[in-house]
Amino acid sequence: MGAPRIAVAVVTMGNRPAEVDALLESVAKQDVPPERIVIVGNGCPLPEFAERLSLPGEVTPVELDENLGCPGGRNAAIARLRDFGDVDVVVELDDDGLLVDPDVLRRVQELFAADDRLGIVGFRIADEHGETQRRHVPRVGASDPLRGGYVTGFLGGGHALRMAMLDGIGDWPAEFFFAHEETDLAWRAADADWRILYAPELLLQHPKTSPARHAIYYRVNARNRVWLARRRLPLPLVPVHLAVWVLLTLVRNRSAAGLRAWFGGFVEGVRDPAGERRPMRWRTVWRLTRLGRPPVI
Repeated sequence: MGAPRIAVAVVTMGNRPAEVDALLESVAKQDVPPERIVIVGNGCPLPEFAERLSLPGEVTPVELDENLGCPGGRNAAIARLRDFGDVDVVVELDDDGLLVDPDVLRRVQELFAADDRLGIVGFRIADEHGETQRRHVPRVGASDPLRGGYVTGFLGGGHALRMAMLDGIGDWPAEFFFAHEETDLAWRAADADWRILYAPELLLQHPKTSPARHAIYYRVNARNRVWLARRRLPLPLVPVHLAVWVLLTLVRNRSAAGLRAWFGGFVEGVRDPAGERRPMRWRTVWRLTRLGRPPVI
């Protein structure tokens, strides 16, 4: 297999113009330039980027009439790349991230070229001081963020996806809007026998944040957790998974308002349609467990 053709996709709501410029300039400094850059305005107009920032490759702006959330915006970028038909791997980056090293895209290209069953590569996310938050380490126990290897999930802030994998398993779950969309995609990839690699040498610098900064966090986090279980887990594991997460939420969440919103979202997830049910095989459950992340937690 030759070197895969790389595209970069960025979704923005238009509220971080300086950060987007800095991110795109870091993409322009890569020693292997992307074939294409797609920038999605998620319910917002976009400024002109290509000539102003001297960006490499073909630069395609996509302006959406409404905010479709993280997964919906990424799907819009993927759809445009699929229309072009000349890209093998898409690197998706948060609009307030930064590629510090100039060889990230080259390393991504080499990883996918070396393994034709590699479907997803997750980046390491660290702040400007080099610190990686515990929730950004994709394994149980949040051990050493510099230890790479095959894992069961990946981080939405910085990752690479093989287009052929997406063609087979489907795109992001747009109805999730925000929260747990990475797990839904990762479980579908694992069930189709694609490998997921955490590559800590691929660094995305990103400000230290809390997901709870979003007003809808508690509600959609709970709703999507229920939808995820209903869609992807074998039936006997659904109540186990949800019971574990109810207990964890009660232990971890000290905010009465947050708990009310969480349980409201939980009820919403039980009551409302969850989308197509396509549970993973038991062999996938066993594989995820062997990799250190049983799908009941």
